Amino acid sequence: MKNLTNAFGSLYHPQKALLIYQQAIDSKQVYIESYDIDPQGRPINAHPLSVTEGAALAKALHTNDSKNTAFLKPAGLLPKNLLYLNTEINGYAVWHTPKQNRKLLFRGGLGIKNGYANIPALLWKATKDGLAIYALADDKVIDLDTELHHAPFFNTYNDGKVCMGNVAISISKNCGLEDFITQWEEAFFNSYFSHMMQGHNPVKGNMVQLWQSLVGTKKQFPLKALIPNKKTLKHLIR
Repeated sequence: MKNLTNAFGSLYHPQKALLIYQQAIDSKQVYIESYDIDPQGRPINAHPLSVTEGAALAKALHTNDSKNTAFLKPAGLLPKNLLYLNTEINGYAVWHTPKQNRKLLFRGGLGIKNGYANIPALLWKATKDGLAIYALADDKVIDLDTELHHAPFFNTYNDGKVCMGNVAISISKNCGLEDFITQWEEAFFNSYFSHMMQGHNPVKGNMVQLWQSLVGTKKQFPLKALIPNKKTLKHLIR
């Protein structure tokens, strides 16, 4: 039983009960009666809701509301690489990263050593539960008509969605925007690339040979290897 209790998490004990009276159906006049709760869970000591009790209730409601609205809330000014932000219940963010040198991890069976390699500019779209990623041939000017390409990585589907494999993602309901972006980028680059998804080859030619030629070198990623996926940025923010 102790294990079951721990599995359900923290226990909450009733402290107060409120009964709201309305003068008439079409009247806005109300009277709130407050009850204390005894150890057996029974309401006792009926009395008008006090100012102190009302203030405590308002504070609790405000705190809960703040937690619910903190998801994807920026700590300051919006990041310069942010392209679109949807803060609704199933919200998401769209951002881009420039071409850069990153450490990549590969499963042993691929025959590609782990190490740093130059990668192209990327465009990311993430919700609390999933990630999609695309490559950009040119990120100097990004607008709604910017053409997207398949991201040149293993573990990606034809539609851009990413299989995170061995990495467990746990984005909290009140995760701020900056942490949200950082957590997804770190999760992606800390996961091991292992295989093509449903036979999807996101590059022209042999992807294993491509990364074998890039990892551990200073070679720039060959943009000619990218494959357009017939989508533009506006397809991601509908």
